[in-house]
Amino acid sequence: MSEMPQGAPANPMTFIARILRFLFWVVIASWSISLLRRLVNSMGGAVSNRNQPMDVPSDAVSRKLVRDPVCGMHLTEGLAIAEQNGGQRVFFCSEECRNKFMGEPRKFAANA
Repeated sequence: MSEMPQGAPANPMTFIARILRFLFWVVIASWSISLLRRLVNSMGGAVSNRNQPMDVPSDAVSRKLVRDPVCGMHLTEGLAIAEQNGGQRVFFCSEECRNKFMGEPRKFAANA
């Protein structure tokens, strides 16, 4: 029987097989990571577009804020209830504030 001396190199085919097996698993792992990355990006579509500017409607930027003279709340002109008072437009956040103002306009005139 021929015994391999101690310290002799192993069979070169087993070494090549180990390298091929290692490369196979590296390819499988990289494909898995790529697939997971695509899956995560598709689930959070808006998150993946961080570098792109956001589309904001021009009317959203140019909205004018108005102040309710009764409660002092600030809101956009489009959402407020407008009322004419002595030739001046006054804006309210609710019907309740509008009714309070119409009941005593002089009390809230300084805030209008």
